[in-house]
Amino acid sequence: MVTLYGLKNCDTCKKARKWLDRFGVAHDFVDYRDMPQAPETLSEWARQSGGWDALVNKSSTTWRTLPPNRKAPGTEAEWKLLLKEYPQLIRRPVVVTDDGVVTQGFTDNGFKKRFGQEGAGR
Repeated sequence: MVTLYGLKNCDTCKKARKWLDRFGVAHDFVDYRDMPQAPETLSEWARQSGGWDALVNKSSTTWRTLPPNRKAPGTEAEWKLLLKEYPQLIRRPVVVTDDGVVTQGFTDNGFKKRFGQEGAGR
């Protein structure tokens, strides 16, 4: 089973969900605004994504409007607090498979590779 984490109104998350449906990949969707993730989960996502900076979408409007002191969390605890307060900062979607592997973002080719559909058509 695949779990896709994101925001229900996010266009990229909608595209990812449609892709999974089209290719018959069973999945659950979790809106992490409605169901905030545990701090340990956020830490694991950051670890597998290459760190907190990689987990966060720094081109988002939310990031750009943060006060400068909030854009430079110095500790893991500060990162967790920031993402608890602003879950929409997480680069989305976050895709977690049963084996615990975490990836972020959506592209057609990226999903084809991730889910073994390289030879499949659109």
